Amino acid sequence: MIPAYRCQHKRHRFPTKGGTRLNPGVNLQEVEALATLMSFKLSIVNVPFGGAKGGICMDPKEYSQGECARVLRRYCIELAKYNFIGAHCDVPGPDVGTGTWHMDVLHDTYRTLYGITDIDSSACVTGKSADVGGINGRTESTGLGVYYMARDITTKDKYSHLREKHGIDHNGLKDKRVIIQGFGNVGYWAAKFLQQDGAKIIGVIERDGSVYNPEGINPDKLREHILAKNGVQGYTGAEYYQDDRAYYMETDILIPAALERALNQDNAEKINAKLIVEGGNGTTTVRADKI
Repeated sequence: MIPAYRCQHKRHRFPTKGGTRLNPGVNLQEVEALATLMSFKLSIVNVPFGGAKGGICMDPKEYSQGECARVLRRYCIELAKYNFIGAHCDVPGPDVGTGTWHMDVLHDTYRTLYGITDIDSSACVTGKSADVGGINGRTESTGLGVYYMARDITTKDKYSHLREKHGIDHNGLKDKRVIIQGFGNVGYWAAKFLQQDGAKIIGVIERDGSVYNPEGINPDKLREHILAKNGVQGYTGAEYYQDDRAYYMETDILIPAALERALNQDNAEKINAKLIVEGGNGTTTVRADKI
């Protein structure tokens, strides 16, 4: 039995919207909290949807692609039973452990069930491939948003008081040192865009340890290594640590782009960064924010 969840935090505006994650740490409280954050995020940018979130308690790396597909199809069927998927009520999207392929499976399952009766059946999920009605640019969009935030803080005049307060120079992203926690979809694309604008990726933290190179790390080569070896261990372009030591190295910009509570009361004082740009959901706890 594989537990699975879907929470709709606010239904004052339909449809609700939020990602679906595949992660062994998924639980009901986590999904409820993330759905709440989605309501806040959508309201802040004036998107007329309610917040939602979903998750399946499993590690996709421990299952075959066929097994993952069968779990996702059953998940979609269960969501449909209770009116938790569809353009009229609730629209899942990618999150931790999921991407375009997973959304395509949900999309195919929903359209198989309701394609004849629901004229908007193709809009049941976001993040699907362009071949089945998705949009180009969705894959890199979150990482691009992280890059925009870092770029604006380091260049725009209205943030000059923050730069002066935290000792950040006025040269934009050029030669800025960056450390990234989590090198999945968000972390990789953020690193790629930042490097293209002159920043230097000096550290990356993943599930099996961390790598650090003060001279810079090539995001594309590291990404290829992670996909091939399922981790950063063995990467020859940087020094490898079995723990998250690189997370606490001195840097200009730190990007937590993994799971929530990455910055908490136990490690906040050890962070050695001038600017933190959050690329994940709820990465900083309330107690860490007060430190």
